[in-house]
Order: sequence, then structure tokens, then C-alpha cells
Amino acid sequence: MSKGIRYSTEFKQEAVNQVKIHGYSTAEVADRLGVSTKAIYRWIKELSKPVEIRAEESDLRAEIARLKRELKRTEQERNILKEAAVFFAGESKNGTGS
Repeated sequence: MSKGIRYSTEFKQEAVNQVKIHGYSTAEVADRLGVSTKAIYRWIKELSKPVEIRAEESDLRAEIARLKRELKRTEQERNILKEAAVFFAGESKNGTGS
């Protein structure tokens, strides 16, 4: 999944206001702002949620990102330990055979 341009909450809110308050169509707003109508619909849905829920979702996304970073680091550590185990197993075989 590609990560496109990140728009500020203020930008999104203004786009939503143009549709909801000023009565412009989503296609007009999307065309004027250079975004997809799908993005406008997503922003309308997203910004219609209560602030507490949006904050909780943001916290959960941050936690998921942190856990993904931690998992990657742990996997790297595991791989290093596996390589070290193979190396030292080979060393001990070579050391006992002489």
C-alpha cells in the first residue's frame, strides 16, 4: 500500500466544510483541491467521528507503528543470534576435530 501525500487535519476539515456547509459537490471540491473524490468521502467519514474516537484511533495507529518497529528489531536480533549459533557450532566442530 503506497503512502500518498499527507494532508493536515485543517486542510481536510476545510474540504469537508466546503461540501457540508457550503454545499459544493465532492467532485467540485476534489477537483479544486487536486485530490480524489474518494479522499473527500473518507475525510467526511473520518471527521464525522467524535474527537475522542479519532484520538483513540490515532493512538492505536501510533502503537501499531511502534510494535512493528519493535518486531523488526527483534527479528534482526534473532537473525544475528541464529548466525552466531551457526558460526560457533562450526567453530566447536573444527576445534574438537584437531
